Amino acid sequence: MPNEATTSPTVRSRLISASGMPENWSREEVEAAVADYFDMLSRELRDEPFNKAEHNRNLQKVLVRRSRASIERKHQNISAVLLELGYPYVDGYKPLSNYQELLRLVVEGRLSGADSLHRAVAVAVELPAEAVPSVGDVLSIQVDPPVPENKRLRIYESRPPSVPRVRRNYLEAEARNQSLGRAGEDLALRFEHERLWRAGKKKLAERIEHVAQTRGDYLGYDILSFEVNGQERLIEVKTTAFGAMTPFFASRNEVEFSESRDAEYQLYRLFNFRRQPKLFALGGAVSRSCRLEPIQYSATPR
Repeated sequence: MPNEATTSPTVRSRLISASGMPENWSREEVEAAVADYFDMLSRELRDEPFNKAEHNRNLQKVLVRRSRASIERKHQNISAVLLELGYPYVDGYKPLSNYQELLRLVVEGRLSGADSLHRAVAVAVELPAEAVPSVGDVLSIQVDPPVPENKRLRIYESRPPSVPRVRRNYLEAEARNQSLGRAGEDLALRFEHERLWRAGKKKLAERIEHVAQTRGDYLGYDILSFEVNGQERLIEVKTTAFGAMTPFFASRNEVEFSESRDAEYQLYRLFNFRRQPKLFALGGAVSRSCRLEPIQYSATPR
């Protein structure tokens, strides 16, 4: 068998293992897949049209031993790497985290020189949400929660605004976009009013309160609403312009509040907010429905 270090990318992509499956992706193959993915992500961030299937077919012409499904899985792996690094992912490529270490190295290497991508991401996360997106039937935006690999969505502990980062986390920057957060809360309010109105509970609908505005944002939830039986529904709203699998951020107060009011608590995750907003709800303590990952520790000498 030819030595991998001396074969060309095309020959190397034809190497087959004893099991009949292609060997691990070579660096040239990974570079090609990442370059293609970055092009799609840049276009998506700039709202430029592109065709994912066409991108896949074009890659198959270069990576002659990689199937459509294999290339799609590699794109899903790239999504997972980007999320871990604090970047958004291409909508439709559900993150798949079982990836080779070479892929992470290539992604990090390309990010270091991807100035145009950085500019596009920065604009996307900082863009003000001047108005709530227009939707027809507001109740139709609700969908089932996505199911990640480990069955639980990822949620990060929010850091205080004064704590600096060595590298910018764009997802954290978006979470601090106040106009986007407020627009998401306004759409959630419309959703709740319509839900109770259609259930014939107009008096309950009239009692809905945007507590984040009327009482302050320290309560651990944003909206006081109600179940049809009159029980309180305490709603925390998290909004992103990106895909459903995008991790979100919660303060320790929000996490503890969700545990103390487990029966009444609902987390509303609004995603794809700028293009076609959708909503899924997670009921009860977020520590049950999400994988909580702390990003800051407080240490004292022993």
